[in-house]
Amino acid sequence: MTDFSKLNITSALLGLKNKDFKSVELTEYFINQIDKKDSLNCFITKTFDKAVDMAKRSDEKITKNQELGLLEGIPIGMKDLFCTKDIRTTAGSKILNSFIPFYESTVSKNLWDSGAVLLGKTNMDEFAMGSANTTSFFGNVINPLKSKNNDKDLVPGGSSGGSASSVAAGLCLAATGSDTGGSIRQPASFCGLVGLKPTYGRCSRFGMVAFASSLDQAGPISLTVEDSARMLQSMVSYDSKDSTSSKKKIENFLNYKKYDLKGKKIGVPKEYLLDGLNAEIKKAWDLGISWFKSVGSEIVEVSLPNTDSALPTYYIIAPAEASANLARYDGIRYGFRAEEKSDLTQLYEETRAQGFGKEVKRRLMIGTYVLSAGYYDAYYLKALKVRKLISDDFSKAFKKCDLILTPTTPNVAFPIGEKQTDPIEMYLNDVLTVPASLAGLPAISVSASLNSDSLPRGLQSNGKLFEKSSILSAGSVIEDSRDFL
Repeated sequence: MTDFSKLNITSALLGLKNKDFKSVELTEYFINQIDKKDSLNCFITKTFDKAVDMAKRSDEKITKNQELGLLEGIPIGMKDLFCTKDIRTTAGSKILNSFIPFYESTVSKNLWDSGAVLLGKTNMDEFAMGSANTTSFFGNVINPLKSKNNDKDLVPGGSSGGSASSVAAGLCLAATGSDTGGSIRQPASFCGLVGLKPTYGRCSRFGMVAFASSLDQAGPISLTVEDSARMLQSMVSYDSKDSTSSKKKIENFLNYKKYDLKGKKIGVPKEYLLDGLNAEIKKAWDLGISWFKSVGSEIVEVSLPNTDSALPTYYIIAPAEASANLARYDGIRYGFRAEEKSDLTQLYEETRAQGFGKEVKRRLMIGTYVLSAGYYDAYYLKALKVRKLISDDFSKAFKKCDLILTPTTPNVAFPIGEKQTDPIEMYLNDVLTVPASLAGLPAISVSASLNSDSLPRGLQSNGKLFEKSSILSAGSVIEDSRDFL
């Protein structure tokens, strides 16, 4: 009998193809696991009946030897900002608690067309604004991993914390996430997983609840690099409904193993040796460098001189775009509405005051401020100019190297509540992931080693625009070299 807890997507597909088990059996196993580990709070909405129906359709295709999708019969979780037709989509917010879309996001449609099975909608920081999955209206998500030295519940990272925790806890074989400033890579690092952020424009944003439109990008969280490649292959497409969708030819990401890193130059940016960088994180970085040397790569020092400006730049641009995107939530057209008021302006104010959480309100206030008359030039316009400088830094660095290797985060998963009183300290969790987001670059985080508390440390590989094979190959070097999992 197959031990479903040992499966990843690749091995599950082989078992389904060989008829060792059925998709319905696999799906029911994960349904039971979700119920058993409900205290982790990974799912906002569970779609178990739909999952069984989808699994039955996959089993029928397999039985009849019909053409199968890349993810035929594979149970996954879907971050709850991807609109799913006739299924509640909340973005982790009270204001969308009862919102049921009448259309499907392009990413989720592509996944269903590939045969994936929807177990449910995963918990997330409200409107993807957070780095610990502690801002959700539906409560904190708990990381299934534990520190060796204490028993406190740990954050899973954010904003895709429900997706990362569900994969790490064995509640699904993979899950979708979204990455605006690191929201796929950081939780993947905290939970010991693989997180892949594609080049901006590779995955359609149609049907994604928007946070910051020039930064938001969908991507997968999975157990292995190969699983992430397969998930991404199923998610991407050109989409005329998204004006930022790229028409560039889509490569076969599953061919990444053909990309030989021998003789390739791996850039190590000197500016990422930050003050306060955890010593064990630095140790993991050094270990990763040695692995690339062992496969014949050349290590070169590169400079990204505007790195120290990336975080403040991000926290001007992202809130500014959020203030525009979230202006649509007024209690009139859809979503939560405050009790009827005689004055329409008061209705707007009360709806937004009651419907948005503290962190969302904070960022909306920042965004409104930097876009206001008298401050637009001083803050927002200047931030756009610095963003261009950051992008230029990467372009110059990539003239000297093929890939850039860095830690994913400056620390490991920390106890829930530890940093919630200090938003600045929380924002610093994104300091190593934000630069690639501002430049629109692809990046992958792969768990590399365990620290002295037995908590995972991720390494991040940044690649050139639209070059997925290179970062996937780099991810496989880390995956093949580590001595755990």
